[in-house]
Amino acid sequence: IASEVIPNVHDFATPPPEVDSYNQDFREALNLEPDELFILQPTRVIQRKGIEMALGLVSRLDIPKKQIFITHQASDEGLEYWRWLKREAGMVRVDLKLVDHLIHTERSTANGHKIYSLWDAYPHADLVTYPSIYEGFGNALLEAIYFNRLIVINRYPVYNADIGPLGFEFIELDGFVDDGAVEKAQALLADPEQVKEMAKKNYALAQEYFSYEVLEKKLRTILSNF
Repeated sequence: IASEVIPNVHDFATPPPEVDSYNQDFREALNLEPDELFILQPTRVIQRKGIEMALGLVSRLDIPKKQIFITHQASDEGLEYWRWLKREAGMVRVDLKLVDHLIHTERSTANGHKIYSLWDAYPHADLVTYPSIYEGFGNALLEAIYFNRLIVINRYPVYNADIGPLGFEFIELDGFVDDGAVEKAQALLADPEQVKEMAKKNYALAQEYFSYEVLEKKLRTILSNF
């Protein structure tokens, strides 16, 4: 049976939002010191997200303070995985922080406190971890590319089939954290110019393969063949 793969897409024709007057204090809201890294895990806390691999990587980095910020809630599939992660984090001395109380789908206020959107978080991130074991596609990956972030990715099946072969440059894991991934992450965190070049390449590739324009072209082709 002939088929056409319709990927997840994003509006890469519109430049990503930058730090503005609303979100300029986001790092301060996280109590981050100027020399501390903002390592972002922009997912829910569920087992298939493989967050233990992010823990393993960060625990081996030579950085001032080892901490990971998770943006979404931990209760979607019960709290057992979250409790296990917290125990593991304690053992490897990584501070695992859930900040879903600060980040919602849209900007707002709650009890007199500022609430940020996820898109307020991305521009501040020094590293985005996305070590999923499996995904339907990977919306958060496209968002991290859109915001020109340095990204850690686990090679989940859909990534291997439809994303990885296209030439993107990430820090790749293959189900575990190896020395090469740690060394690459450490080197890139110290080389913002190289990260900029990687991000520029990734953005261009995403625009070529995962933009609204690509979706429109594919749908036109499919509909014209009915």
